[in-house]
Amino acid sequence: MKEARDWRSQCSRQLRLIDAFVIVWAVAGAYVIRFGWASDFMGDGQDGVYLWLSVALVVTWWLMLGAWNSRQSRILGAGPDEYKRVAAASLWLFGLVAIVSYVLRFDTARGYVGVALPVGLFGLLLARWLIRQHLNVNRQMGQSMSRLLLLGGPGAVAHLARSLRTAKHAGYLPVAVYTPNSYDFASVEPESGLPVVGNSSDAKSIVEAIEACDADAVAVSAGVQLHPQTLRHLGWELASRNIGLIMAPALTDIAGPRIHTQQVAGLPLIHVTTPTLDGGQRVAKRLFDMVVSAFLLLVSLPVISIIGTLIKLHDGGPVLFKQDRVGIEGAQFKMYKFRSMVVDAEEQLESLKGRSDGNGVLFKMKEDPRVTPIGRILRKFSLDELPQLINVLMGSMSLVGPRPPLPSEVEAYEQDVRRRLLVKPGLTGLWQVSGRSNLSWQDSVRLDLYYVENWSLAGDLLILMKTFRAVFQGAGAY
Repeated sequence: MKEARDWRSQCSRQLRLIDAFVIVWAVAGAYVIRFGWASDFMGDGQDGVYLWLSVALVVTWWLMLGAWNSRQSRILGAGPDEYKRVAAASLWLFGLVAIVSYVLRFDTARGYVGVALPVGLFGLLLARWLIRQHLNVNRQMGQSMSRLLLLGGPGAVAHLARSLRTAKHAGYLPVAVYTPNSYDFASVEPESGLPVVGNSSDAKSIVEAIEACDADAVAVSAGVQLHPQTLRHLGWELASRNIGLIMAPALTDIAGPRIHTQQVAGLPLIHVTTPTLDGGQRVAKRLFDMVVSAFLLLVSLPVISIIGTLIKLHDGGPVLFKQDRVGIEGAQFKMYKFRSMVVDAEEQLESLKGRSDGNGVLFKMKEDPRVTPIGRILRKFSLDELPQLINVLMGSMSLVGPRPPLPSEVEAYEQDVRRRLLVKPGLTGLWQVSGRSNLSWQDSVRLDLYYVENWSLAGDLLILMKTFRAVFQGAGAY
């Protein structure tokens, strides 16, 4: 556990120093902008008062970031919790400044506060983002990780190990498995390949196994066959040794905002809400789609005109390609794209199906002979999809959503996959920012269903921002 403690203490020191630097920089900058360089620092006038106010603000801001646990190791590197705590601490501080100023009838300079708060908050969030990138690089190499013992049934621990290995940025490294009351005891868990360090059901044996594998946290997964009293005693033992206890319920692909805990008779009951896209949310999403798609169409008109002219000059064929796709609740619509293939591409499809590089359901070829030279460039940077902004503006598609399927694909859907049709298909989505054509069919379906079940306007904005990076990288586009 020494290495784990080292990276945690090192990160904590770095965050304390960087937070202090950013806060001093923001407050000093606000002071200079408001009062200038030639201020009477030591005087008893307004300049002197604001000098001492600045010192108090710096110290209080730095302390509040600590009080809000924004430097806690378990929230570093993944999830929005770190950013939320930084923002909450900063906004609470300046809210208190406003209240104190009002109560004491002290006229705080609005220019001073108006610079210090946004500049400081932006600087803190940017610094946290940069540290997160550095931490994520380390974690991809297996460094700066929390060593984790997985406690539970054989199938559950294998699933948990697989999930954690695909999310190294979260900072958890499964090192061993403990399967209480498992009759098929083996030295190695077959699916995950992790060593099995025990199967007894008493807290003492579990603690001994934890110390033997040098774990600094324990994840209790589904299927664990332990009496609640044993789990309680285990929690006490772990707390005395400063070892983390993580509960991993059998809930997959559920976004954090949907999960709520409620204490009932000493039991932490987990409530999972179901997001519904109706009423005000539906209006907000539609309004957002209309405004953004109209704006994007307007600013991209020169690019659209140039692309259309190049396609027409190349072979004289139609500029747009129209194709039947399936939208919300199974309704079919015409989807528009810039034509990136030869005119008779559909007629050639049957002869090429045996050479598909797709995921088994979708036909894709990395070197499709039907794609024109201009089309390759358009596809690489997703410029062929610009006309779909018309579909978004007309209401048959949304800016963000599941991939618009072909009618032949929908006919082959299993019942679970049909949940993709509960929302409008999107110009972009989780599939677009997660690998596009490089994804397997199972991953494509999982991402689309995750979006359907966890939709939010904030999530749409995040996907749109990630889309620009995915487009410029061109990965998985063919």
